Amino acid sequence: MSGEPAEHPPVLDVRDLEVVYHQRGRPPVRAVAGASLTVAAGQIVGLVGESGCGKSTVAKAVMGLVAASAGAVHFEGGPVLPVRRRVRPPALLGLQMVFQNPYASLNPRRRIGRQVCDGLVGPAAAARTRSAAELLEQVGLPATTASRYPHELSGGQRQRVAIARALATSPSMLVLDEPLSSLDVAAQRQIAELLVRLKSELGVAMLLISHDLGVVRQIADAVSVMYLGRVVESAPTGELWRDPRHPYTRALIDAVPSVDGAGRLPVALPGEIPDPADPPPGCRFHPRCPQVLPRCATDDPPLLRLAPVNREAACWLREPASTPR
Repeated sequence: MSGEPAEHPPVLDVRDLEVVYHQRGRPPVRAVAGASLTVAAGQIVGLVGESGCGKSTVAKAVMGLVAASAGAVHFEGGPVLPVRRRVRPPALLGLQMVFQNPYASLNPRRRIGRQVCDGLVGPAAAARTRSAAELLEQVGLPATTASRYPHELSGGQRQRVAIARALATSPSMLVLDEPLSSLDVAAQRQIAELLVRLKSELGVAMLLISHDLGVVRQIADAVSVMYLGRVVESAPTGELWRDPRHPYTRALIDAVPSVDGAGRLPVALPGEIPDPADPPPGCRFHPRCPQVLPRCATDDPPLLRLAPVNREAACWLREPASTPR
């Protein structure tokens, strides 16, 4: 689902993705149970939802870090296959990931410059060093950062290094898994502004995984909302915020603190997300839904296209004005 109709095929196309985890002695867990979304060139798409809804598993499947049990992931028209022991195919070097914890994703024993150079292919040593310095400056760090170690940097600086390393292959797509959640408020704002600037300057597409709908509202062009392994609504960010079409989206928005001076307090969504190994029948959200209908307990709603054409929702409340996608 993209914010604007794309003239060209999307950079990323996730179609009916399912990921099932198997553990001995336990029932299988459908962490992702049929998720679909698209990301166009130069677009930031936010993927939001409560912890445990399957967002990070989608990110891993998009990167090939976990195998899809069903459905498909295509990057620039070609399939994304699970990562094996062999070198990643050249066609997928344009698909890069930034992880949630920048300290864990960096090698504490190697200098920053050498880690950024890992993604540079071809240039001689001197040219690679210059390129690494340019990448660090591009993400707002001085070139001298190249000689330092990860433990010498702040959390925000380490996340900038992680982004610089991802940019080393000149990617057309970044997958960012909760890139702001481990940072303080000031660092979150700075990294969010950096992502918007990189999108504008480089035209790189981004899939931004986050549980913070307030942050996503500020930087994403479109938003897909996940609940218990499924995408339940997708829309351009402004439209989704003004007029959410799924009760779960409405609940997420109501839970965001407001600083407009109106004195409105955030409203917490009652109940907890069910066990993905034993999801409720029918609509997975119906046990917590304030607008539940009788058929919600038995019939699982498909993702339906809404008016305008670039909106989708999986909710029986929208059926009369919707068409199957």
